This record gives sequence, structure tokens and C-alpha cells, in this order.
Amino acid sequence: MRSIAIMNQKGGVGKTTTAVNLSAALAAVGQRVALVDLDPQAHATLHLGVEPQPEELSIYNVLTAKTRLGEVMRPVSENLWLVNSSLDLAAAELELVGVIGREIILRDKLRDDPPAVDYLFIDCPPSLGILTLNALAAVREVFIPLQPHFLALHGLSKLLETIDLVTGRLNDRLRLSGVVLCMFDAGTRLAVEVGQDVEKFFANARGQATPWAAAEVFQTRIRRNIRLAEAPSFGQSIFQYAPDSNGAGDYRHLAQEVVAMPAGDAKASIDVTTTVE
Repeated sequence: MRSIAIMNQKGGVGKTTTAVNLSAALAAVGQRVALVDLDPQAHATLHLGVEPQPEELSIYNVLTAKTRLGEVMRPVSENLWLVNSSLDLAAAELELVGVIGREIILRDKLRDDPPAVDYLFIDCPPSLGILTLNALAAVREVFIPLQPHFLALHGLSKLLETIDLVTGRLNDRLRLSGVVLCMFDAGTRLAVEVGQDVEKFFANARGQATPWAAAEVFQTRIRRNIRLAEAPSFGQSIFQYAPDSNGAGDYRHLAQEVVAMPAGDAKASIDVTTTVE
């Protein structure tokens, strides 16, 4: 199983859109996919047509109680399962302050009850707090969606610092394996230049002793597409809402790239040996 966190501390860059539609694209070609919504805003949950209910179990219960992951997983379409979020998750960071090993709760829950899937995606919150640390401690790979503007490059440096910190202290097998350029407008000079700068940065990092030494900037650019923005309000992935749109085509191509990634870059299973010193 490939376990992948999709993260960016900045909101509105296509993080949840990528988590949902990449998951749906892989499921559509026969891959078994589980998506964990670790964002208290529950946008991935809503995007997939699930309305959070206070009385229902969610990832909050997994993190704060003895609830098993399998008790929360629900099928949302063929080959696609969701571990839904809830508004209660916003209180989890405060509730976990005094808990020993709070950064590795999700990793331990996944170890104890691993889902029988090919891909596990975690949609991280747009922050670098305890929830994101749980995600990074639990997975082997990170995908970063980036909007192609210059402020995104500054934000990228902070994300790399966080990944490097987690690699050194919590999960020594964590690797940044992919960067997705979202909201891309090929007709603008800015988007093209930022894309080139990002590719140059990671090309120069090849062979260095960093968690991003083998990172790829995916060749598929997720173009600006109004259908992608509309789909969540209908509780549907782009493939249900507008299967012939540019957005659907882009995520199909992205899924093909993900499947084709070399096996050596696909850190295939959840690390169950890393300990916190």
C-alpha cells in the first residue's frame, strides 16, 4: 500500500480538490483507495457527498478514543472509501496536548487496523499543527499541491522544513515524492516561470541527502477549470459532475503519472518501526 499525505499550509491552492479527484481517478481505473479527511473543515468529506453528523463516528473518534479505523471507513463509490472528518476535529489539538505520543496516534491506529487498499491518501489541514504531524508520521510519501505564483515558492520552503523536521524526529522513511501545480494558466508568463523555477529547484536537489532528493514535479498541470470549483457544491467528484471537462482530463492524466512512478519512489507501506525518542 502506498500511503500519501497531501499537504500545504496555505488554503485555496487545490489541496482538497487534488485529494478527492486524484483518489477518484485512481479508483476509476481499478485501484482500491482510502481517503482520510484530517481537515476539521471537512471539505473532502463534503466534496464526496457526506454530510458530517454530530452523532456519527469520524476521524476525531479514531484520534481521541479507542475507535478503530475500520469502524469509520465507509464506501462512497466503487473502489473508494472515506474516513470522514467532523467539526469536533478542531478540538482535537487541545485535547491531545497532554497525551504522550500524540504525534503518532494515527500511525499506530493504521498499524493496528491497516485498510486493505492500494492507496491511502490523507487530506491534511491547511496548517502545520498536531494533525498534520500525525499525517506525516503515518505515511511514507508527501504530495504538495502548489499554485503557480511567487508567494508559493516561499511557502514551499516552510513545507520542506517541516518535512525535514518530521523525517529527523518521527518518520525517517518519509519522502516528498510529488509536486502538483494547480490552478495553472499556461497563457500567463507568471505560471510558466514559477513552474520552471520549481522544476529547477528539485532538479538541483537530485542526489542530495534530503527527503526531497527524488521528488518529481508532475508533468500534468491542473488547469483552472470552473467545473472543479462547482463539483464540491454537488457533493461529487469531477468525474461524476463533469467527466468530459478539462479538470477531469487533468486528474486522469495525473493519476496515470502516479501509477507510473518508479517502485523505488513509492515507499510502499506504513512504517511501523519508527519510534519517538
